[in-house]
Amino acid sequence: MKEELYTIPVNDAFQTECECPVCAMREVLEQNAVEYTMGPSYMEDDIRMETDRMGFCQRHMKQISDQNNKLGLALVVKTHMDKIIKDVEKAGGQREKPKGLFKKPSQDPVSSYLKELENSCFVCSRIENSFKRYIATIFYLWKQDAAFRKIYEGSKGFCNEHYRILIEEAPRELSGSNLTEFLAVTDRIYLANMRRVRDDVEWFINKFDYRYQDAPWKNSRDALPRALTKLNGIIEKEG
Repeated sequence: MKEELYTIPVNDAFQTECECPVCAMREVLEQNAVEYTMGPSYMEDDIRMETDRMGFCQRHMKQISDQNNKLGLALVVKTHMDKIIKDVEKAGGQREKPKGLFKKPSQDPVSSYLKELENSCFVCSRIENSFKRYIATIFYLWKQDAAFRKIYEGSKGFCNEHYRILIEEAPRELSGSNLTEFLAVTDRIYLANMRRVRDDVEWFINKFDYRYQDAPWKNSRDALPRALTKLNGIIEKEG
C-alpha cells in the first residue's frame, strides 16, 4: 500500500532496534510534546490557558525544565501558580461548616481540586491524543499491509504495558481471522522476546561468577536496560 503520512511514525517505530516499538513511538511523541510546550507555543494565549489549567506531571515538568528555556519556564510556572492560587481560594470558600460529631464530613473542596490537579498534565494529554491514533494505525496496517505484518512479526516484542494495550484493543479493531492471527502473533513475539531478554539477564548474572569470568558476554552487556524496557517501558538514552 502507499504509505500515508499518519502511518510513517508507526512503520518507523517498528523498524527501530528497540525492545518495544510502541515505547519508541511514544518516546518520539513525548519529545515532540515537550519541545512544543517550551517552543514558541508557550506565548500563545490558548496554549498558556491550557498549561495554566492542567499543569504538568512530575516527569514532564522535569523534562520541560531540562529544555533550558529558563524565561519560558518561569512564565509558564508563574501563570500556572496564579491559576492555582485563584482556584484554591475559590475552593476554600466552598468548604462546609463543621458538622455534628457523628456526621461524616464531605470531601474537602481544596483537597478535591488538588487531587484533580495531580492527575492532570498538558504534555500527557497532548501525547495521549496522538498515541491512541497510532495504536489504531497499528491495527489498520495489520489489516491492509502485508509488508507491515512481516515487520510486526519480526519485531522484538513489547513491554508489559503496551502488550496489554494491544491485546485489549485488538477485539475493538479486528475481527475474525485477522483478530485470531493478530493475538497469536502478538502473544508469540511477546513471550519469545521476554524469554530472550530474561536469558540475557541470567547470563549477565553468571558473568559475576568466577567460573564464567573467561566466558564471552554474548548479548548480555546491555541486558539490564533492555529488561527495564520490557518490564517498565524505560528507554535509556545513549551517551
